[in-house]
Amino acid sequence: MAIFFIVFFGSCTHDPVITIAPLDVTLRSELEQVSPTGSMEYYILPMGSNLSQIPQDPKNPLTPEKVALGKFLFFETGMAIEPKYPSGLGTYSCATCHTPEAGFRIGRVQGIADGGMGFGQNGDERLMHGDYMVSELDVQGIRPLSVLNVCMVTNSMWAGPFGAEGNNVGTENLWVGDFASNFTGYKALEAQNIVGMKTHRLNITPEMAEAFGYTDLFNKAFAEFPENERITRLTASLAISAYLRTLTTTQAPFQRWVRGFMDEMTDGQKRGAILFFNKANCARCHNEPNLGSNTFHALGVSDLYECVEAVGTGPQEARNQGRSLFTGEENDQFRFRVPQLYNLKSAPVYFHGSSKTTLEEVIAYKCAAISENSNVPNDKLSPFFQPLDLTESERQDLLEFIRDGLFDAEFSRFVPTSIGSGNCFPNNDPISRVELGCE
Repeated sequence: MAIFFIVFFGSCTHDPVITIAPLDVTLRSELEQVSPTGSMEYYILPMGSNLSQIPQDPKNPLTPEKVALGKFLFFETGMAIEPKYPSGLGTYSCATCHTPEAGFRIGRVQGIADGGMGFGQNGDERLMHGDYMVSELDVQGIRPLSVLNVCMVTNSMWAGPFGAEGNNVGTENLWVGDFASNFTGYKALEAQNIVGMKTHRLNITPEMAEAFGYTDLFNKAFAEFPENERITRLTASLAISAYLRTLTTTQAPFQRWVRGFMDEMTDGQKRGAILFFNKANCARCHNEPNLGSNTFHALGVSDLYECVEAVGTGPQEARNQGRSLFTGEENDQFRFRVPQLYNLKSAPVYFHGSSKTTLEEVIAYKCAAISENSNVPNDKLSPFFQPLDLTESERQDLLEFIRDGLFDAEFSRFVPTSIGSGNCFPNNDPISRVELGCE
């Protein structure tokens, strides 16, 4: 859309005064009204290349060497050295369940790391390996969250159990088992990944680091560690956390728009954004710079076990309880953390239970605001989850904003061209190697 210019000349200056187009004026006004700072700049995400701007853990400061190392390790199938069976050795990575082409989410209803085989298109055809029983798989009972814009997250995972700050202040008595990592002094992302490396059967040794060419990066990234402690599962997890903090979707049209490039969004995207921040009330919950939040809400969507493709989960899956999995509080039942919304265009499924397969279905569900989960009565739903009276045209505009206006198409910048082991990635099992073109 063209920008209109009105130029005023005075006796002291000949600088033009620029008036922007009406849709831009309206959108700017809406952002200023809902922004906690009163400025639309609140919604600007930090550039992943500008490490000093990125929210980070003082115990795990970002450095170029640490981020570069983490970028390799996130995709390094060579770290899969603790599989249940030999057939799983060296076949999976962190990126198996956080595939870039799927918005750094799983490519199907459920992630399978150890015990899976195949890739298909963007991870959509990963299946259970015949050597494994269901109980032996590394699978998630609910859909893994995207790791995009995770630098903005204070309490991680759907239930928010990791991180000593934010919602978890005063919950120290609950920091037991895996959640005891909150006592380490590391922030949520780092605390989660310290546990996650072991949970997902990933590890690295000094001998492996030397063989893969990572030793120098480990030494530079963790120079403050004693030499014999620089290459461990802990330091690998910290490097991966550092890399993940740089995954910011700054090339999405909306991000370009808030930085002043107002012709980067179409009129439909702008109308959709105005709806998002006003009539549709999306920003009531999706109100932080990553358009997620560290709040928890019950929407009554179906759980993962109701998907016929899902395995290793069921009605008794503890994670179906949402926030109450961690707190044990009845008021927290079925309340899940509000996820960030960038790059949903490439996501194959939505909600914690992978119960929707298109963004049109998501918008229709939000407009109806009626629970579809028999365990979640309507009186348990979030008070912010209210019916929306949107016309078909408005739904289309909202869809265009969420699908296209929040899509960073340049995600390949986050992916290495190769990994130190020389393995195929993100998967390295025989079927995946063929499907990924590695042989």
